Amino acid sequence: MLTKTFVLQCPVGLHARPASILISEAEKFKSDISIKYNSKEVSLKSIIGVMTLGIKTNESFELIVQGEDEEQAMARLEIFFNEEIKDL
Repeated sequence: MLTKTFVLQCPVGLHARPASILISEAEKFKSDISIKYNSKEVSLKSIIGVMTLGIKTNESFELIVQGEDEEQAMARLEIFFNEEIKDL
C-alpha cells in the first residue's frame, strides 16, 4: 500500500471537470485507489464520492493506492496532481 499527501493546486478546486479527468486516469489501473479528506475516504473511481469531498484550492488530502499496479498508479496520479491539474 502506498500513501501520499498532496495539496490541491487546481485554481477552482476539485470540481466536475478535473474530477472526471482524475477518475478517468484512476480507472486505467487495477489497484484500489482512494482519496481521504477531512477524515472521509472515498474511492477515486467514483465521481459522486469525489465530488462529495468538496476539496478546495490549497487544501491537503491523502491518496491511498493498493494493488498489483500501485507503483504505476501512484506515479501517474502524482504527475496529475503536481503538474496537470494546474491547467484545468
